[in-house]
Amino acid sequence: MRLSAFLFITIMSLSACQQHSHDHADTSNYKNEVTEAVESLRKQLLDPEKDALQNLTSDKLTYGHSAGLIENRAEFIESLISGKFNFETLELTEQTIDISGETAIVRHHLTGNTADVGKEPGTANLKVLQVWQKQDGGWKLLARQAVKNVVQ
Repeated sequence: MRLSAFLFITIMSLSACQQHSHDHADTSNYKNEVTEAVESLRKQLLDPEKDALQNLTSDKLTYGHSAGLIENRAEFIESLISGKFNFETLELTEQTIDISGETAIVRHHLTGNTADVGKEPGTANLKVLQVWQKQDGGWKLLARQAVKNVVQ
């Protein structure tokens, strides 16, 4: 009876170690994949293509701008394609990625130059929160919120 209990505990311990190792590998892989997805989105903000933007975003996207405007997926894509929101340069720094299951929370500092339709050229200096979700084998932007970076 003691041998059976010992074997059971040993097998369960090994299984837990393998699962922990597997989870760590998934997290590392997921971080790399999310990093690539964020970079793909950054490039699309500079040179938007409708199909690429649809592939990067969830049907349920909620996209919050620093001025308070909230757009759904169709509105977000149209705003970029039409030039309503137009980035000429765009840099992301201080990026962090936290993985929870098949959800990623990304934070970064966004700076860039803008040339929005009907407006004078401007600059963006924002802190951004993005929520990505693994869907259909890829990472899709589910939510984004930006706030103006106030320097104190």
